[in-house]
Amino acid sequence: MTQGPVCVPPLLVFGWGNLSRGDDALGPLCVEYLRTAMASSAAVECLEDYQLQIEHALDLVGRQRVLFIDASLTCQAPFEVTLLQARQDESFTTHAMSPQAVMQVFRKLQGEEPPPCTLLAIRGERFELGEPPSPRALIHLAAARQWAHAWLNEPSALPLSQVNAAGSGAC
Repeated sequence: MTQGPVCVPPLLVFGWGNLSRGDDALGPLCVEYLRTAMASSAAVECLEDYQLQIEHALDLVGRQRVLFIDASLTCQAPFEVTLLQARQDESFTTHAMSPQAVMQVFRKLQGEEPPPCTLLAIRGERFELGEPPSPRALIHLAAARQWAHAWLNEPSALPLSQVNAAGSGAC
Protein backbone atom coordinates (compact mmCIF):
# COMPACT_ATOMS: atom_id res chain seq x y z
CA MET A 1 0.00 0.00 0.00
CA THR A 2 1.43 3.37 -0.97
CA GLN A 3 0.85 6.50 1.00
CA GLY A 4 0.13 9.90 -0.49
CA PRO A 5 2.30 12.92 0.22
CA VAL A 6 2.72 13.83 3.85
CA CYS A 7 1.16 17.16 4.82
CA VAL A 8 3.70 19.29 6.64
CA PRO A 9 2.48 22.54 8.17
CA PRO A 10 4.33 25.40 6.48
CA LEU A 11 5.26 27.12 9.75
CA LEU A 12 7.36 25.43 12.41
CA VAL A 13 7.90 26.72 15.94
CA PHE A 14 10.71 24.88 17.72
CA GLY A 15 11.59 25.66 21.32
CA TRP A 16 14.16 23.98 23.48
CA GLY A 17 15.19 24.01 27.11
CA ASN A 18 14.75 22.18 30.39
CA LEU A 19 11.56 22.76 32.38
CA SER A 20 13.44 21.77 35.56
CA ARG A 21 16.18 24.40 35.24
CA GLY A 22 14.61 27.75 36.08
CA ASP A 23 14.66 30.19 33.17
CA ASP A 24 15.88 27.48 30.78
CA ALA A 25 12.16 26.61 30.57
CA LEU A 26 11.38 29.80 28.59
CA GLY A 27 11.62 28.14 25.16
CA PRO A 28 9.27 25.23 25.94
CA LEU A 29 6.89 27.52 27.88
CA CYS A 30 6.63 29.84 24.89
CA VAL A 31 5.96 26.89 22.58
CA GLU A 32 3.30 25.58 24.96
CA TYR A 33 1.51 28.95 24.82
CA LEU A 34 1.73 29.12 21.01
CA ARG A 35 0.51 25.53 20.64
CA THR A 36 -2.63 26.47 22.55
CA ALA A 37 -3.06 29.85 20.85
CA MET A 38 -2.65 28.35 17.36
CA ALA A 39 -4.47 25.05 18.02
CA SER A 40 -7.04 25.71 15.31
CA SER A 41 -4.42 26.48 12.66
CA ALA A 42 -3.31 23.69 10.34
CA ALA A 43 -0.50 26.00 9.18
CA VAL A 44 1.58 25.76 12.38
CA GLU A 45 3.42 22.87 14.00
CA CYS A 46 4.95 23.31 17.45
CA LEU A 47 7.85 21.13 18.62
CA GLU A 48 10.04 21.19 21.70
CA ASP A 49 12.99 19.28 23.05
CA TYR A 50 15.70 19.60 25.70
CA GLN A 51 18.28 20.61 23.09
CA LEU A 52 18.77 20.83 19.35
CA GLN A 53 20.28 17.75 17.75
CA ILE A 54 21.32 16.69 14.27
CA GLU A 55 18.01 14.86 13.70
CA HIS A 56 16.11 18.15 14.00
CA ALA A 57 17.36 19.12 10.54
CA LEU A 58 14.64 16.82 9.19
CA ASP A 59 11.99 18.91 10.96
CA LEU A 60 12.83 21.77 8.56
CA VAL A 61 11.85 19.79 5.45
CA GLY A 62 8.86 21.28 3.64
CA ARG A 63 8.61 24.41 5.78
CA GLN A 64 8.00 27.96 4.58
CA ARG A 65 9.41 29.57 7.76
CA VAL A 66 10.82 28.39 11.09
CA LEU A 67 10.87 30.13 14.47
CA PHE A 68 13.45 28.80 16.93
CA ILE A 69 12.86 29.81 20.58
CA ASP A 70 15.37 29.58 23.44
CA ALA A 71 16.34 31.24 26.71
CA SER A 72 19.47 33.39 26.74
CA LEU A 73 21.72 34.89 29.39
CA THR A 74 23.30 37.31 26.92
CA CYS A 75 20.46 38.82 24.88
CA GLN A 76 18.90 42.18 25.66
CA ALA A 77 15.75 42.13 27.80
CA PRO A 78 13.02 41.23 27.23
CA PHE A 79 14.06 39.34 24.06
CA GLU A 80 16.02 39.57 20.82
CA VAL A 81 15.06 38.43 17.33
CA THR A 82 17.74 37.34 14.85
CA LEU A 83 17.43 36.14 11.26
CA LEU A 84 19.65 33.08 10.97
CA GLN A 85 22.01 31.80 8.29
CA ALA A 86 23.12 28.19 7.97
CA ARG A 87 26.69 27.68 9.11
CA GLN A 88 28.86 25.02 10.64
CA ASP A 89 30.06 26.06 14.09
CA GLU A 90 31.67 24.48 17.12
CA SER A 91 28.33 22.94 18.13
CA PHE A 92 28.22 20.93 14.89
CA THR A 93 29.72 17.79 16.45
CA THR A 94 28.17 18.05 19.91
CA HIS A 95 24.89 16.78 21.26
CA ALA A 96 23.58 20.33 21.77
CA MET A 97 23.62 22.15 18.45
CA SER A 98 22.93 25.76 17.47
CA PRO A 99 20.05 26.51 15.11
CA GLN A 100 22.61 27.58 12.50
CA ALA A 101 24.31 24.17 12.70
CA VAL A 102 20.93 22.42 12.34
CA MET A 103 20.31 24.55 9.24
CA GLN A 104 23.74 23.54 7.88
CA VAL A 105 22.88 19.86 8.36
CA PHE A 106 19.64 20.47 6.45
CA ARG A 107 21.64 22.09 3.62
CA LYS A 108 23.98 19.09 3.41
CA LEU A 109 21.19 16.50 3.60
CA GLN A 110 18.76 18.17 1.22
CA GLY A 111 21.19 19.83 -1.18
CA GLU A 112 19.27 23.08 -0.92
CA GLU A 113 18.98 26.10 1.31
CA PRO A 114 16.93 25.72 4.49
CA PRO A 115 13.72 27.69 4.87
CA PRO A 116 14.00 31.18 6.38
CA CYS A 117 14.72 30.73 10.10
CA THR A 118 14.40 33.23 12.93
CA LEU A 119 15.70 32.93 16.49
CA LEU A 120 13.65 34.37 19.32
CA ALA A 121 16.03 34.55 22.31
CA ILE A 122 14.25 35.32 25.59
CA ARG A 123 16.29 36.89 28.38
CA GLY A 124 16.70 34.61 31.38
CA GLU A 125 18.66 35.09 34.59
CA ARG A 126 18.56 31.92 36.67
CA PHE A 127 19.10 28.40 35.35
CA GLU A 128 19.43 26.40 38.57
CA LEU A 129 18.18 22.82 38.71
CA GLY A 130 14.85 22.50 40.49
CA GLU A 131 14.06 26.22 40.40
CA PRO A 132 10.97 27.71 38.77
CA PRO A 133 11.33 30.46 36.15
CA SER A 134 12.21 33.79 37.76
CA PRO A 135 9.58 36.55 38.00
CA ARG A 136 11.54 38.81 35.64
CA ALA A 137 11.96 36.00 33.09
CA LEU A 138 8.19 35.44 33.13
CA ILE A 139 7.70 39.11 32.25
CA HIS A 140 10.15 38.66 29.36
CA LEU A 141 8.29 35.52 28.32
CA ALA A 142 4.98 37.41 28.15
CA ALA A 143 6.49 39.99 25.80
CA ALA A 144 8.12 37.26 23.68
CA ARG A 145 4.85 35.31 23.42
CA GLN A 146 3.09 38.40 22.12
CA TRP A 147 5.81 38.96 19.48
CA ALA A 148 5.81 35.28 18.43
CA HIS A 149 2.04 35.20 18.11
CA ALA A 150 2.20 38.22 15.80
CA TRP A 151 5.03 36.56 13.80
CA LEU A 152 2.86 33.49 13.24
CA ASN A 153 -0.06 35.65 12.08
CA GLU A 154 1.92 37.76 9.59
CA PRO A 155 0.01 37.85 6.31
CA SER A 156 3.33 37.50 4.46
CA ALA A 157 4.07 34.25 6.25
CA LEU A 158 2.58 32.21 3.41
CA PRO A 159 1.46 32.75 -0.15
CA LEU A 160 -2.32 33.27 -0.23
CA SER A 161 -2.83 29.85 -1.86
CA GLN A 162 -0.99 28.20 1.05
CA VAL A 163 -3.05 30.09 3.63
CA ASN A 164 -6.30 29.08 1.94
CA ALA A 165 -5.17 25.47 1.59
CA ALA A 166 -4.02 25.32 5.22
CA GLY A 167 -7.28 26.82 6.40
CA SER A 168 -9.34 24.27 4.46
CA GLY A 169 -7.34 21.29 5.64
CA ALA A 170 -5.97 20.59 2.13
CA CYS A 171 -2.31 19.93 1.40
